[in-house]
Amino acid sequence: MTPSSSRLTPRLLAALLVLLLATLLSSPPAAAQERTPVIGARATLAPWSDPLEALGTLRADESVTLSATVTDIVAEVNFRDGQVVEAGQLLIRLEDAEQQAQLRAAQALRDERRATVDRLAQLQSRNLAPRADVEDARARLRQVEAEIQGLEARLRNYRLRAPFDGVVGFRNISLGSLVTPGTELVTLDKVDVMKLDFSVPEVFLALLEPGLPLTARSVAFPDERFEGHVESVGSRVDPVSRSVSVRAELANPERRLRPGMLMEVIVQRSPREAVVVPESVLVPSGDRQYVLVIDEDDQNRVERREVKVGERRTGQVEILEGIEAEELLVAHGVQRVQPRDQVTLLGVADADTSVPEILEASRGERD
Repeated sequence: MTPSSSRLTPRLLAALLVLLLATLLSSPPAAAQERTPVIGARATLAPWSDPLEALGTLRADESVTLSATVTDIVAEVNFRDGQVVEAGQLLIRLEDAEQQAQLRAAQALRDERRATVDRLAQLQSRNLAPRADVEDARARLRQVEAEIQGLEARLRNYRLRAPFDGVVGFRNISLGSLVTPGTELVTLDKVDVMKLDFSVPEVFLALLEPGLPLTARSVAFPDERFEGHVESVGSRVDPVSRSVSVRAELANPERRLRPGMLMEVIVQRSPREAVVVPESVLVPSGDRQYVLVIDEDDQNRVERREVKVGERRTGQVEILEGIEAEELLVAHGVQRVQPRDQVTLLGVADADTSVPEILEASRGERD
């Protein structure tokens, strides 16, 4: 060894040692390098049911077409197209001057006969009038009172009032129009509650009962779901279609639903509380289903667990056995994780936090 090389050896060793320490300090531990980033999802306890789909038609809770029962001229029209009216509100009045005059004459005759009865009753109490005269006067009074009741009943035919709260249809008559018995004057529908009629196959008859919840959707309001319940189930099965008719009720406080609309119906059969997970957590293997459970108390170590799957919805699955509510599962990244691996949890996807938001936040932290 030359003198120059012996002097350089300590310096070279020191440089190599410094370089090795810097490399060790700057490199993450091997375990950290092996951790796979994943996005998790929690199993939740949520309302669940077995959906039964059908098509139905809406009907008003109450519906009537008011028609004329007498022949006369329209004297008043007290509504506008589509107006909301109350029960008892006067909608149309027909000309009734002649009938009013007949009523006034009968009322005057009643007053006269009532006075006669009172006068004869006083005389009879003093034995100054026969009892038979008093009875005859009372009979004539009852006769005129009956005539008044008949006139008042006929007068009601000249006034068309709303039989219930509702919405009137188009006004198709004008003042001065001559109407005859049977002439349709106005329609009235009670639409704050709607009836929904639909049919289901008879195979589901045993599962149908009043009170079952349901949701309905219309193409007119594609982003909305209308809640209701089964009101009654038909007493007969159609021998041709082998289906049974079902009637449901839907609340319609804003009166947006209209009679005659076609509705897509989903009846919630067998309502229950169930453990629900996103469909993305399932790992199929043959005819079995597994999930990857993240043990938060063991440094996010993953456990592979078999589960029993129930009904499915779009993007969601009912779990009958295998996991409990609130357990944390691998939802995205399942193909890169093995049992007993420790993972890096980027976030938990739920109703308030989406997968793109979690990925964007994770990318921002790395930058």
